[in-house]
Amino acid sequence: MWIFVMFDLPVVEKSERKAASDFRNGLLDIGFEMAQFSVYMRFCSSTGQVETLANRVEASLPEGGKVSVLQFTDKQYERIISFNGKSKLSKNKSPDQYDLF
Repeated sequence: MWIFVMFDLPVVEKSERKAASDFRNGLLDIGFEMAQFSVYMRFCSSTGQVETLANRVEASLPEGGKVSVLQFTDKQYERIISFNGKSKLSKNKSPDQYDLF
């Protein structure tokens, strides 16, 4: 399974920028990697792990803004179509179990 966290947080005031930065750093601390600006992802080995991570994300939510947590199976992840400019990127591949350790 894959878990994606997408967010749009206010960054007008200095305190809002700090809260947004703390939220992003918190995602990195629990093993997420940046897929795009404001989109972070992580591979999970079970639905239980997805639920645990979703709860940790919820516990670290800043005031204001919008945060969405999405779940994808490996097959759904592999079917994502990505572009860089007008160039189509190669298909996503789920990590092998060996790659996780």
